[in-house]
Amino acid sequence: MERELIEQARRGDRAAYEQIVRRKVETVYRTARAILGNDADAEDATQEALIGAWRRLPSLRDPDRFDAGLGRITVNACRMALRRRRGPALVALPSDAGHELAESHRPGFEHRAVTADAFDRAFERLPVEQRAILVLHHRDELPIAEVAARIGVPEGTVKSRLSAARAALDRSLAREGLR
Repeated sequence: MERELIEQARRGDRAAYEQIVRRKVETVYRTARAILGNDADAEDATQEALIGAWRRLPSLRDPDRFDAGLGRITVNACRMALRRRRGPALVALPSDAGHELAESHRPGFEHRAVTADAFDRAFERLPVEQRAILVLHHRDELPIAEVAARIGVPEGTVKSRLSAARAALDRSLAREGLR
C-alpha cells in the first residue's frame, strides 16, 4: 500500500503525499529532535525534510528507497539547522534517550554511570552523521539492515560508521571524565 501511495505522490498527487506525511512525520521529528536537541529546531528540520522529500519525489527511481531518501534528507536538514545556529549547538536528550544511547553493547560500557548532562555534552560534540547513526540504531532500535536502508548505504558501511560513532562517543565521554 505504501508503495502505491509513493507512486501516486510521484505523479503529483498531494493527497497521497499527505497520507505519507501522516505516517512518517513522527519518525522524522523524533530523529530530528534527538539530533538537534530542541523542539523548535526539530520542527523546522522536520518541515524542511518533508518539503525536500516532496520536491525530490519526481526524481525517485525506486519507491522502495523512499525511506532511505527521507532519512538522508532528514539528516541533511538537521545539518543545515546546526549551521544556521549562532553559538554552540546544544543537545539536551530526554533522560531516557541518553541512557539508551549510553548503554552500548561493548563489555563494561553499560555499567558506567553517566549523568544526563555529561552525556548531553559528550553527545553534542559528535558530528551530525554520528549522532544520527547512534540515534537510529540505539534509540530507535533499528537493526543494521534498516539503518542501512534509511541512510542509503551498505550494511558494512553502517557497521563501520556505527563503530566509529561509538568510539567518538567514548572519547567524548572521556573528555567529560567518564572513562
